Amino acid sequence: MTNPEPILRTENVTMRFGGLTAVRDFSIDVPRGSIVGLIGPNGAGKTTVFNIVTGFYKPTEGKVLFDGQDITGIPPHMVCRAGISRTFQNIRLFASESVLENVMVGCHVRRKAKWWMAPLGLPLFRREEEEIREKSMKLLETVGLAQYADENSGSLPYGAQRRLEIARALATDPKFLLLDEPAAGMNPQETRELMGFIRNIRERFGITILLIEHDMKVVMGVCEYIWVLDYGVKIAEGGPDAIQSDQKVIVAYLGEEYVKYAEN
Repeated sequence: MTNPEPILRTENVTMRFGGLTAVRDFSIDVPRGSIVGLIGPNGAGKTTVFNIVTGFYKPTEGKVLFDGQDITGIPPHMVCRAGISRTFQNIRLFASESVLENVMVGCHVRRKAKWWMAPLGLPLFRREEEEIREKSMKLLETVGLAQYADENSGSLPYGAQRRLEIARALATDPKFLLLDEPAAGMNPQETRELMGFIRNIRERFGITILLIEHDMKVVMGVCEYIWVLDYGVKIAEGGPDAIQSDQKVIVAYLGEEYVKYAEN
């Protein structure tokens, strides 16, 4: 894939944990405004790549460049402020807090008022808190959860919790969104809705999306370009049609049964 100004570039990224190499010499260029995918078997190193990009891990070797800046190894909150947000494979909501409060938390990374202004009731703090509340309600409307604003997030159905986590990520005003298995645990109807939802948020918010996903209907349905990892090594890359017909990918991950299913 060629693009003169990729929004995200990894250059020969390697991540070792003791004697284990989780990711080896991984390089990608992600075009601005695209929806792209990272797939591979369990343990292939996909989430490790996400953790490197978002600052949870500092790579043993290599660089991560975002929007032309070197963000290699900077802490997660600084990565978020730079414009990268993510969801997690296992949903991480504040289950005892309301749906609205979960989204408001995401907005706080951009707030200008200081924490000590809260007990003093300063006008700047009150005004900004009201703006955050309004912004969060609009995001809930966008993801179809406005009617649940005052309910505890832990009481939501699974698919709604996934959408809430994405809304919280969007509240940070990202340029780049990483989705870690967004379709996990969803039924077929929820999966179909998710595909349209991912396309919609790309268009509505003008962001770039990189997703990890095992549901090949989602990957092949929404991703414009795909990288494939196996044992921490990139074994293939290309558009959906090229990936589905790549023999190395079929052997390592998709399997012959998937190919027969896809052809039908």
